[in-house]
Amino acid sequence: MKKIKEIIVVEGRDDTRRIKESVIADTIETNGSAINEQTLALIEKAQHERGVIVFTDPDYPGEKIRKTISQAIPGVKHAFLTIDEARPKHKGSLGIEHATPQSIQEALAKAYTQTIDQEELIPRELLIHLGLTSGPHASQYRKQLGDALKIGYTNGKQLQKRLQMFQITPETLIQTMEQIMEAQQNES
Repeated sequence: MKKIKEIIVVEGRDDTRRIKESVIADTIETNGSAINEQTLALIEKAQHERGVIVFTDPDYPGEKIRKTISQAIPGVKHAFLTIDEARPKHKGSLGIEHATPQSIQEALAKAYTQTIDQEELIPRELLIHLGLTSGPHASQYRKQLGDALKIGYTNGKQLQKRLQMFQITPETLIQTMEQIMEAQQNES
């Protein structure tokens, strides 16, 4: 099993159990979306000592936790699962605890570092041109893009920020969208 140097921030016990079945790593559990100051201080200490990878569920509470940590502790890494990878086999809510070890290993291998001071890479006009912020398929394209780049799903307003946060270049964006369009044409 691969050993992860950074400490992985997850939402709860079940996530920790699943992480430890997939990789050798230490975790910090937020125990829900209302992160207290004590937990934030622990995450900040972990960031300074070993680095942190925020790995939350691909849902609203998970995004809220991710945003809270990002604002309080700049420079953390982020790993993402797709909604399909986090979907339970039967009933229940989305969660890391439902992902396969392979999905978890891939997500951690592709963790992005959040950059603090960035130049704007992707103009809004390019997002419009690619059909990511308007048009009949914009939501579907954003989901496919988030899955392909392993940056999670965002709404139209958040997309530019997310791409910026992870320093996705226009070339990477265009190439990924071309692959998505090509795959759709092949399915038709």
